[in-house]
This record gives sequence, structure tokens and C-alpha cells, in this order.
Amino acid sequence: MAGGIFNSLDYQCNVDCTNVHPLVCHLCHEQYQSPCLLDCYHIFCARCLRGRTSDSRLSCPLCGYPSTVKGINALPPEDRLLKFLVDNNADTEETVPCANCEQECNKNDTGMMYFCNTCSQPLCGACRELTHKARMFSHHDIVSLAQRTKAKHRKCPLHKEPYILFSTENKSMLCIKCFRDMQVESRTHCMDIETAYVQGCEMLDQAVLVVKELQTSAREAILLLRSMIGEVCLNVEEEENAICSLFNSLQEKLAERKKILLKAAQSQHEEKERALKEQLSHLTALLPTLQVHLVTCSAFLSSANKFEFLDMGYQLMERLKRIVKLPHRLKPVQSSKINTDYRSEFARCLEPLLLLGQRCPPSVAGSTSAATRLQSPLSMSCRSPSLSEMPLESVLGRRMTSHRNICTKVLLAEGRETPFTEHCRNYENSYRTLQTDIQNLKDQVQELHRDLTKHHSIINTDKMGEILDRSLCIDSQITSQYSTVETMRVMFEEVCQVLPFVHTSFSICPLSVSSASH
Repeated sequence: MAGGIFNSLDYQCNVDCTNVHPLVCHLCHEQYQSPCLLDCYHIFCARCLRGRTSDSRLSCPLCGYPSTVKGINALPPEDRLLKFLVDNNADTEETVPCANCEQECNKNDTGMMYFCNTCSQPLCGACRELTHKARMFSHHDIVSLAQRTKAKHRKCPLHKEPYILFSTENKSMLCIKCFRDMQVESRTHCMDIETAYVQGCEMLDQAVLVVKELQTSAREAILLLRSMIGEVCLNVEEEENAICSLFNSLQEKLAERKKILLKAAQSQHEEKERALKEQLSHLTALLPTLQVHLVTCSAFLSSANKFEFLDMGYQLMERLKRIVKLPHRLKPVQSSKINTDYRSEFARCLEPLLLLGQRCPPSVAGSTSAATRLQSPLSMSCRSPSLSEMPLESVLGRRMTSHRNICTKVLLAEGRETPFTEHCRNYENSYRTLQTDIQNLKDQVQELHRDLTKHHSIINTDKMGEILDRSLCIDSQITSQYSTVETMRVMFEEVCQVLPFVHTSFSICPLSVSSASH
């Protein structure tokens, strides 16, 4: 159908250009009729391009490149070169009868048909020998019929004079009158027809060589692109398989870590609930005692005389003072927050599969800024409990020991890289960092205390605010460290089911957690 568009890219990729006729339209598949040249140098029939203009633009049906046209129904300019080839091809296929014997021959049959320019009649080969062999016809201009059709290009349409010169400036042929009408400066760019023809043929040969090189490169590029399309199909299958495999591995790792984190959360829940219930039980048992002594005081004041009051009143007051001085745990010893640091744990378990870079250990030097230590990834990897979240018995009943140093130094001296060794190393670094921070806070508090004792006032009030903020920050850091240690404890307890001796070494580390907090 005339005017059809190639919508499929697959069709264009599989077009065999070697079988395309140069004088046949790509749309109607017929010989060109009024061929039009687009800006992309694709050529189509005028009838195939009608009705495709939109906003003074015409998109190429092959490549989609827009061409600018004027008017709604306007068409691109006519291709004179291709029209000449089409017309010449049509003329060669036309049959012409001989003026003498009326024998029909094709114009393309060389040596069969002639034309007498003097008689203005076509002649076949036999009639030329019979009728124009006499001496009276010796001055007749007889040429081949194919050459006669090109005679109209030899004369200037304006002056009706034969062309004798060619202007390289205007790229046009000139007759003698055209040459005389030219300016003197332009005449220097003129040459005779024969010389211009030879030079033009040489230039055309050079242009043809360049186009042939481009054609060769285009064919090589086509072969390369077709092979790459095949490789893309294979690579996408491999990539999809790799994605599915990695996704399954990620799901398995996440499921394992999820189980560990849920167990750690449950362990924290049980520990916090047990500590809070113990404190609640203690306070619940304290209330009746306080109520009894308050009622006793009220009854004693109302019923005892002066002598009885002086005899037993001081004993009652001493008892009340001792009750008040007892270590009553009025503040919650545990926070209600459950912190397993699940985001970091999930990210840590995915690092081997995602090939993430190793994290850099935090700096232990005292000159390291607090902000740098807080933002360091590994500085939060092993956390210690805060004073407010640890049971009171662990705070008051434990003293600093050298178990931490013994545990970590022995494990690090063995030289074997295991998850537990890495845990101990991180714990050692975190402990030293916290110890340095706490010592700095202690020095700052002592300095403020000296100012308060000497001047009876705090000179630098801003420094006091900084100390309070830093104390809260360290407290939250200790809380996070404690949560991580609890998570690691659950993980190593599962490993201890296979390797019992690891559990013995790991049980030493939580003892040092309370030492760091203490």
C-alpha cells in the first residue's frame, strides 16, 4: 500500500540493502514518480508523502528525522538527479518505429536505431544503409537514437546557443552570450566543457571512494550491532539468573539474622521485665511498711504523754531515719526500650554478599574529636550498658576486674581471625574510647569544682552545658553498646552449642561491660 510506514524496528534491522532497487520507492515499492528528497537524504514518491506534514514538519517514514516544509500540503524539493535517472531509464525502455519501414526497436538497443537530425526522422540500421548511403545524404547528421535524446542539454535555454564553458563558481554551464554577460571577475572561474567534465569525473570518483568507505564501515557496524543484540539477549539471561540467585541468598541470610535478632529482642524483654518486676515487688512491699509507721507515728503522738514521748519518741525517729536511708530503688533500673540495632545487624550480614568495603576501625587517641567517634561506623558496633539501664546489683555488687584485659589479650594473641576475635577487638576499642571520654569529663568536672570552691561561683557556665550534653551523649552510646553486646551474646550462644569452649571465653566479656559503666 502506498504511504505505509515502517513501525517495527525489527523490520528495519533485518532489511537486506543489497536487494533494494535504487529506483524503487521504499514505501510503495514501485518506480519513483516525482521523487522528493528529505533533509535526511531519504527519497520517496511525492504521492507517498502527501498528508504527512504536521506543523510545517515532515518526519521521515524510515528514520523519523524531521524535515522542514512550507505550508500544510507542501512537499520537500524534487530530486532532479534521481528524476533524471528515472526518466532516462524510462526512455531507454521506450520503443520507437522506423520512419521508413516502421520497424519498432528499443532505444537502448545500440546499433539498431538511429536518428537523422537533418531529416528529423528515426531510422533503423537497415534503412540507414539503404536510404542514406547515397552521396546526397553524406552531409546529413546521423547519430544514435540514445545520443539524440541528450541533445537538448547541449544548448542554453535562454540564448539558444550551445554550451561551450563551465563556471566553477556557480556550478553552471555557459554559452558564449552568457559568458559575455558575466562580470570580469567571474570569468576567471570559467573553463571549457571538456576540462570541466574531466575534473568533475575525478572529483566524483573521490566522493564515491569516500562514500564506499562509509558504506563499508556501516556494514561492519551493522554486523557488530547484530552480534551485540545477540550478546545482550544472552547477558540479560545471565544477569537475571544472578539477580535471582543473589536475592535468594539475601533472603536466607536475612531470615537467619531475623531469627537471631528476634531471640535477642526476647532476651532483652525477659531481662528488663524481670528487673522491673523485682523493683516493683520491692516497692510494693515497702508501701505497707511506710503506712504502718505513719499510722504508728500518728497514734503515738495522740496517745503518748510527755514522758512516754521522751522515752520512746527518739527511738521512733531513729527507726524512721533508717527506713529513709535504706537503698530504695525509686527510679526504674531499666528503660522500657528494646534496642537490637537491627538495621546495622542486617547491613552487616549482607556485607559479604553485596561485597561492601570493610569498615575502618575508630581512632583510640584522646585527640580524636567526639563527633568523629560518634559518627564512626564501628564505634557503635559494640555497645556497653548505661548506668540507668543496668540492674542495681550489677552496679553496686561488682568491682572492676582484669577479666576484660585477660580475655581480649589472650584471644588476640592467638592470631586467629574469628568472629569472636573481631568482637573482642571491637569491644576493646569501644571500651578504651569510652574510658577516655569519661576521664575527660571527670577532668572537666574537677576543674568546675575548683572554680566553685575558689570563687564560690561557676565562671564558665557554657562549659557546664557542654558537659551535660556530652554526658547524655555518652550515656546513649553506652546504651547502644550494651544492646549490641546482648545481640552478639545470643549469636555466640548458638555457636557455643557446637563449640562449647567459645562460650566460656565469651562469658568473660559481659563482666567487663559493667566495669566500663562502673
